Amino acid sequence: MMFSFKKKFNGSAYDMLIVGLGNPEPKYDGTRHNIGFAALDAFLEKHSINLNKMKYNAEIGEATVCGKRVLLIKPQTYMNSSGEAVGKIASFYKIEPENILIIFDDISLDVGKIRLRRKGSAGGHNGIKSIISHLGSENFPRIKIGVGQKPHPDYDLVDWVLGKFPKSDEANLKEALTASTNAIEEILARGIESAMNKYSK
Repeated sequence: MMFSFKKKFNGSAYDMLIVGLGNPEPKYDGTRHNIGFAALDAFLEKHSINLNKMKYNAEIGEATVCGKRVLLIKPQTYMNSSGEAVGKIASFYKIEPENILIIFDDISLDVGKIRLRRKGSAGGHNGIKSIISHLGSENFPRIKIGVGQKPHPDYDLVDWVLGKFPKSDEANLKEALTASTNAIEEILARGIESAMNKYSK
């Protein structure tokens, strides 16, 4: 079934593309690398939005939130190839990089903390590296959600990000997901600068 939408005369039918990053298989649920999926899920639940279409290897939904028309997606290409879905969807719907919000995990932040940025490099994150490559731009806003640093330098990074959060992190995770939802709403209502001032910790 084709995904239909009403085009504006110029540009995109959507004010923003919101992307949660993660890996698609159930075995990755609850892992550090999938906090982007979890954050998007929290936002979807609050606003009663469903991702009910599949297009360009991504689950897709649409809604109007805070007066803005938004497209919301979870790439199903696995983390390291996230840009394949994001790039194709951005091109198809004519959404500029500055209107693409990416939500993902950050090992440099403590669990429970979030940080917003207007743009920036990949910082070693392969999902962001893929998105930059496919968009041809670093100029997209992002919400980084802390998953904590490796317990010691020799700990394998892949094992760490694909590991699940311990129960002791549950309260901090809930706080981070709530903050992320609030930050998305602030971005839609008043822009990235206002959200950065309020929610970057």
